[in-house]
Amino acid sequence: MKFDFIVMGGTGMQGRIVAKDLLTNGYSVLICGRDKSRIKDYLKKYRKASFAYVDLSNVFSATRVIKKSGAKVVITCAEEYWDLNALKACIEAEAHSIDLGSTVPMAKQQLAMNSELKKKNLIHITGCGSIPGIGNVMLRYAYDKFDKIYTIKFGFAWTSNIKKFVVPFSIQSIIEEFTMPALYFHNKKIEESPALSSIKTIYHRAIGKQKEFKIGHHPETYTFYNFCKSKGVKDIELYASFPDHSLNAITQMMELGFGSKKPVHYKGAEVVPVLFLTEVLKRLGYPKGYIETENLWDLIIGEKNGRKKEILMECIVPRLKGWEDAGCNIDTGMPASIIAQMIFKGIISKPGAFAAEDIVPPGPFFKDLRKRKMLVYENGKIIN
Repeated sequence: MKFDFIVMGGTGMQGRIVAKDLLTNGYSVLICGRDKSRIKDYLKKYRKASFAYVDLSNVFSATRVIKKSGAKVVITCAEEYWDLNALKACIEAEAHSIDLGSTVPMAKQQLAMNSELKKKNLIHITGCGSIPGIGNVMLRYAYDKFDKIYTIKFGFAWTSNIKKFVVPFSIQSIIEEFTMPALYFHNKKIEESPALSSIKTIYHRAIGKQKEFKIGHHPETYTFYNFCKSKGVKDIELYASFPDHSLNAITQMMELGFGSKKPVHYKGAEVVPVLFLTEVLKRLGYPKGYIETENLWDLIIGEKNGRKKEILMECIVPRLKGWEDAGCNIDTGMPASIIAQMIFKGIISKPGAFAAEDIVPPGPFFKDLRKRKMLVYENGKIIN
């Protein structure tokens, strides 16, 4: 069987969301990963779904699977440190590709493959989820409304009706946000501040007041600067906001050492605490009746016609009927599905390596978000 799409890391939370969105839109999908048991319901329900074991540490094996599948587009939803291996496999297999985004160093390596991708007439887009992803396309939308852009602040805030801890998008990524120094762009230079050192209480639409803090290591610090440097951008800052019950639970895990990457020796084996924690948390589900809401936002400050101008872009993400087991994580997996479909349909056709703000057209992208009940606001007005 030939497939339209491959989803790498397809047995994880985001991979399952991407696969389900593609399958419910009538596409054939090869779901690749290491734990077939986590998608057994998909394989029973969707006749156009199939599974292949893929370990992205083996680029040769991944390349062979992609070639055999006949897939036109590969979506990588594996942990961020596999993004470069996945891209190398896609180039070798001559398939278009996207991913959910990683770190600045990883993004630099991917974007440096621009010439190689152009030679093979291939497209790669990095950062196609929520933050990065939706936030990048909102910046692209606002960009032309400024003569000069000085400051870009962006981030995410979310809450839930039941104050009980559930697993966020990626516990490993979240742990890095809670423990690593926050990198930000100030006066055209990269600076850093200690993790959790900038906590303040902020109000966000649909969320209310919450504690918010600066985080770093997202690729937008690099890609936003490249996109906006011609308009004089000086400051770029990324913020995360968590409800108290989640903030406290994650902080306690870190204090107890579960965020450590240093192996613990136990009964003759080496156990990495953060990897052990990740596997344990995979067992957690959502409480009955649990509802999440998320706000993804960009605040762009600059000038238009010599006068100060501000645009606040927001994307409000509700619980979606039929997707209760995904919570607000739909805002990462679904945008990736939308962008992959744009490549498949030829809406995005320019070859090369890109960040989402470089190449994704806001109009059709926002329209597809609206089909999935995600509303996009410009200064408080719905635009999709």
